[in-house]
Parts: sequence; C-alpha cells; structure tokens
Amino acid sequence: MIAEHIEQTPGIAGGKPRIKGHRITVQNVAIWHERMGWSVDEIASEYDLSLGAVYAALSYYCDHRAEIDAQIREGEAFVAAQRALARSKTPRRREHAASRSHSGPDERRNRAAVRARALASL
Repeated sequence: MIAEHIEQTPGIAGGKPRIKGHRITVQNVAIWHERMGWSVDEIASEYDLSLGAVYAALSYYCDHRAEIDAQIREGEAFVAAQRALARSKTPRRREHAASRSHSGPDERRNRAAVRARALASL
C-alpha cells in the first residue's frame, strides 16, 4: 500500500521520500500533521491529494520516524545558522553604508579642495 503512494527519486526533492507525482515529501506531511496540527483531511484538500496518499505518507513517517526527525532537525539547524549569519552581517553593512554616505562637512570641503587643486594643475 505505501509503495503505491510513496516514491524516492535521486535529484527530486533532495532524494527524500515523497508522494508519487508530487514534490510533497513525507517530511512535509509529517510537519503539517505532527507539528502544525493539520488533520489528514486538511492536508489532502489543501494540496489536492488523496486521503490514501496522506495516510501512506504518515505511515511511512511512523516507520522511519528517527531518520525523518533527524532530517527535520538538520534543516532547522541550517536555517538557524543562516539567520544568525545574516544578522551578523547586517550591522556591518549598515555601518559601512553610513560611513560612505554621511561624510561630514570637513571631509566634503577636503574633497572639494583636492578636486580644485587637480583642476588648477591642468
């Protein structure tokens, strides 16, 4: 019964088990059902899936729970690391942009004087 609804193909959805004919992974269904509290009917109607396909995905998840939960944790850790990296770069970008765009009057006068001397020497 599960093989009728679940397939795994290298290069599609990262090679993760998914519902046949869709890019919806077993991991997606598990998250929607277990963590977000969606019912089987809600998942099926939201993504135009048969109830059998959703139940097969949940059955596959139950049989491979440790492996799929580890993949979910790896994904969450990756997202957290990317967010931290983006946050750490943002203040530096802002400081750098501010230092370039908000030069003081003395700096502007100095640049103007350098330009005037360069033009005078021509």
